[in-house]
Amino acid sequence: MRNLFLVSFALLLLSAIPVHAEGAPEATVFKDPQCGCCGEYVKHLRAANYRVTVKNIDDMVNIKRLAGVPEELESCHTTVIDGYVFEGHVPLDDVARVLKEKPDIPGISLPGMPTGVPGMPGPKPERLTVYTLEKNPKPYSVR
Repeated sequence: MRNLFLVSFALLLLSAIPVHAEGAPEATVFKDPQCGCCGEYVKHLRAANYRVTVKNIDDMVNIKRLAGVPEELESCHTTVIDGYVFEGHVPLDDVARVLKEKPDIPGISLPGMPTGVPGMPGPKPERLTVYTLEKNPKPYSVR
């Protein structure tokens, strides 16, 4: 079973490998085709000069399991950049920090769909916590 998981996750990552070796980072966003806020996050990534490939997926639960996203850290879309998983509406300064520091973690998550974050309308929350995607998730940033 574990071998099937590893092969499936390897295929997920291979589908998200950058097409261009230089220039702006390549991002692959896996999202439900009906999700509007995911489309807004894609626009946010593009405005920040990411080259974005969108993969409309009907079974996002399977993508999240393959990417190693625990249920309690799920959001609506899953993004892969440079081999890291970014779950949900992760602020781009946190994305940039991961890509620069290259920590030994699979990625980070902003669980749920809080208002006022990239792609979500409404007032900014008073407190926002981004978590590491690990066996024992820890806060990666708190604002």
